[in-house]
Amino acid sequence: MTLGVPSEVRVGRMAPGEVVEVVRRLRREPRHNLLLLDLIGGGVPWPGGGFDSPEAVVARSELGVLGIASLRPCMVLEAEISEAGLEAVIPFLSSMDSGLIKSQSSMVDLIWEKLHARGRRAVLDRYEEAYVLAAADSSRTCPQTETGDCLRRAKPDDLEDLVYAARSSLREENRPDPFRGDPHGFRRWVENRMGQARLLEVEGQLVFVGYADVRRPEGWLIQGVYTWPEQRRRGYGRAGMQGMVREAVAAGAEHVQLAVVEGNQPALGLYGGLGFQPLSRLRTILFR
Repeated sequence: MTLGVPSEVRVGRMAPGEVVEVVRRLRREPRHNLLLLDLIGGGVPWPGGGFDSPEAVVARSELGVLGIASLRPCMVLEAEISEAGLEAVIPFLSSMDSGLIKSQSSMVDLIWEKLHARGRRAVLDRYEEAYVLAAADSSRTCPQTETGDCLRRAKPDDLEDLVYAARSSLREENRPDPFRGDPHGFRRWVENRMGQARLLEVEGQLVFVGYADVRRPEGWLIQGVYTWPEQRRRGYGRAGMQGMVREAVAAGAEHVQLAVVEGNQPALGLYGGLGFQPLSRLRTILFR
């Protein structure tokens, strides 16, 4: 596809004064823009959540905003970006020396062509299917229980177990293990995510972990789901996910979403059994 940029299109880094307008636009398609919405408007709708100015670009014309894309901490494109808006932001995206890009596969295909032509090389390149469960549909597959949720928040002494789980998950997906090159940095990364971790513990042993990485009224994004190998096929993955969905719904989230690497049949079976429905096809590339 050949794209052209009208001469009246302007593109530049997002200013703090544009945040409200940009967030309002992203909320028109919250399911498809949830990660970008959180990166740009992170903390704004949630009491006690701080706001750190993200690095993003906005394409405009005399008619208004044509498209939005974040640059850091990861590259994500707005689902409704116009052709002119996409072409306008590509120079910003393709100038990145290294990074992570995660968006709808058709847009990533186009951007990666530009990045690859500039000598960038993929460390990780995979396709994923995004799935969504509406809060209104969750009561049947994730009903409330008399005893309440079995999940708990992470504690400081869980760190080493979470580092193990994170490394094991990467190895199972044939992804690079950053711990080998920077063990202290990887441990800090896991430690910084502990506030999002939800753990299922059985007889004093951790059996499941999932991370509520995005927690907004529009929706929750769950990532990093892992069940300890010796505890699989016992229903702990299902129980852990049910607990996370219940927490999201209780917090007022309109939906819960996650992404599954193509070909991961056990995960597809689990999430399908919980009522999750296909949303979109994603492509994730870690490049340098």
